[in-house]
Amino acid sequence: MKRLILPSTLWVCVMALLTFGQAANAQGLPDFTELVEEAAPGVVNISTSRTVQRTSTPGFGGQEIPEIFRDFFGDNFGDRFPAPPGNGQGRSEERQSLGSGFVISEDGYVMTNAHVVQDADEILVRLNDRRELNAEVIGSDPQTDVALLKIDASDLPTLTLGDSDELKVGEWVAAIGSPFGFDHSVTAGIVSAINRTLPRDAYVPFIQTDVAINPGNSGGPLFNLDGEVVGINSQIFTRSGGFMGVSFAIPINVAMDVAEQLREDGRVNRGWLGVMIQPVSQDLAESFGMESAVGALIADLDPEGPAAQGGLQAGDVILEVNGEEVERSSSLPRLIGKGAPGSEVELTVMRDGEELTESVELGSWPDAEQQVEQSGGNNQAQSPLGMVVAEIDDAMREQLNVQGGVVVRQVESDSVAANAGIRSGDVVVSIDHRSVSSSEELVDIVDELPTDRAIPVRLFRDGHSLFVALRLE
Repeated sequence: MKRLILPSTLWVCVMALLTFGQAANAQGLPDFTELVEEAAPGVVNISTSRTVQRTSTPGFGGQEIPEIFRDFFGDNFGDRFPAPPGNGQGRSEERQSLGSGFVISEDGYVMTNAHVVQDADEILVRLNDRRELNAEVIGSDPQTDVALLKIDASDLPTLTLGDSDELKVGEWVAAIGSPFGFDHSVTAGIVSAINRTLPRDAYVPFIQTDVAINPGNSGGPLFNLDGEVVGINSQIFTRSGGFMGVSFAIPINVAMDVAEQLREDGRVNRGWLGVMIQPVSQDLAESFGMESAVGALIADLDPEGPAAQGGLQAGDVILEVNGEEVERSSSLPRLIGKGAPGSEVELTVMRDGEELTESVELGSWPDAEQQVEQSGGNNQAQSPLGMVVAEIDDAMREQLNVQGGVVVRQVESDSVAANAGIRSGDVVVSIDHRSVSSSEELVDIVDELPTDRAIPVRLFRDGHSLFVALRLE
């Protein structure tokens, strides 16, 4: 192998260029020292304690139930295995947890996560100057995981709040919190994504970052490079129990809207549409005459709810709320929840292949959800879709609030119905937007269905309405 020998002067030039490049790269990285110096005094450590009952059972040799079983099954695990008289003892135990928070007003209002203070008997806030003060929960909203606390103090250092709507993917951000109890630990990273919707968190368009977040960081602030709070660090995605590069923060705009309602009323009032929705698959989009699978499909409506009163129908696909696109069904609760009860929203919907606009006055969330139980009838008949159906009686129609429908008794494997996802126990209400009131009517409708596209079928399943798409091919 031949070696290229460079003159000494050329080596000097090469090394100078490399050194200059490294210095330039170093200068391009953000410096968080000033941000931390200014913001740290407004970040607090939050410790909570609560009393729980621990149970000993003979099944564990009279010993206390292992932590792994209590974590998985709950603190009342031992109650499922009652001890004989004279055996098994219960005792109280105090549990403690740690979290973070930050001061938003000089008179002592503190923001944190709802899960940090959930079920706490005592909440202690430790300030940057080492003062420890008891805190009162002004309000807590589990839906957004935001809690507002109040401590008896004045002239406190506060943090500057930013505009989370201005965040961009790739932007540098930093977190200050108390991971594992290490106060005022600083971590940094970038915004990985925005408007993330997580399971069971339909009301929060999360900020996803790669900032290291660990137990104890929850409730702490997420900063932009201007030192403004743009989010509240809330949760991580992990398979190990620790940080794996994916963390999520509640946008500060969402959190402050919640905090203001908690401060005024102690609770959050959200708009309610009164619909049950499902995602729009590609097949369903085709069956509805849509070019792409977007929006939220209304599978069912509360007959007394705002949507029904406003003229919406089952089978409508909601495409926009006040001009804001509904990219997927999971986006709809957040968009509707932003509206106050009594306010009016303008909805763009797809109905029978045409777009139209409906104005709906939002209601307030009901206190409890109504459940509908199914019952069945006789008069079974074989459907050409590969399923056995039976007509339903008047009592079942009244329970389901439907005018017709047939109940599916059996579905053949590898049939058209099975491939569409229809199951035994489903109630077929309509096919291709045509109501089904009897088994004979079902056969007549199927005979006239086209074979060159997907067909929407409306069902009732487990007390809920949904759509599936079937293909006669």
